[in-house]
Amino acid sequence: MRLNKYLALGTGISRRAADEAIAQNRVQINGETTHQGRAITEADIVHLDGKLVTPPQDFVTIIFNKPVGYVVSRDGQGSQTIYDILPGEYHALKPVGRLDKDSSGLLLLTNDGQLAQQLTHPSYQKTKRYEIKLDKPLAPLHRQMISDFGVQLDDGPSKLQVGRLIEGDDLRWEIVMHEGRNRQIRRTFASLGYKVTTLHRTHFGTYALGSLESGSVVKI
Repeated sequence: MRLNKYLALGTGISRRAADEAIAQNRVQINGETTHQGRAITEADIVHLDGKLVTPPQDFVTIIFNKPVGYVVSRDGQGSQTIYDILPGEYHALKPVGRLDKDSSGLLLLTNDGQLAQQLTHPSYQKTKRYEIKLDKPLAPLHRQMISDFGVQLDDGPSKLQVGRLIEGDDLRWEIVMHEGRNRQIRRTFASLGYKVTTLHRTHFGTYALGSLESGSVVKI
């Protein structure tokens, strides 16, 4: 296994960050500073910044019910991150996709790179479901535009399935989508003059949030 992959699996940092750490002489193998491209064997002992690095022996995947107000990142740039409230045993896991700071709900984290690829690559078309609330009632014409024709955004057309959560309630809606561009739901409604005041993800592919409490974790 290449050293950067070993570091990524063992610490949760990206391979790019691992390469930077190696270049900065922060990585030692068997007590000696090493170089990029080095291969690791089972007999090697690796340290990053003086701490022993041990890649996980088993794949772990969790569902986390992310609360509002936390950034899905290791560096919150002044904001709290999900790693501030996740149990320490899960700090090496990486998020699958994103939820913005103001959104809540189902977030998957894993150390299984193949699973993450299957869940996020566009060719797999994983269905995601959200419950949203708007700042004003959604006009029937705008609902039809979003569902039937799509709305043109800066990065391409956005077409979402929009269904009622409660009969007669024009503020709360269920959104079903198969892609996941940055803040796509919020931008889609904003383009028609609406503000999404709450956004909560309930499903990601075959995974469902169910009754999991906000801020809680379940292993799957």
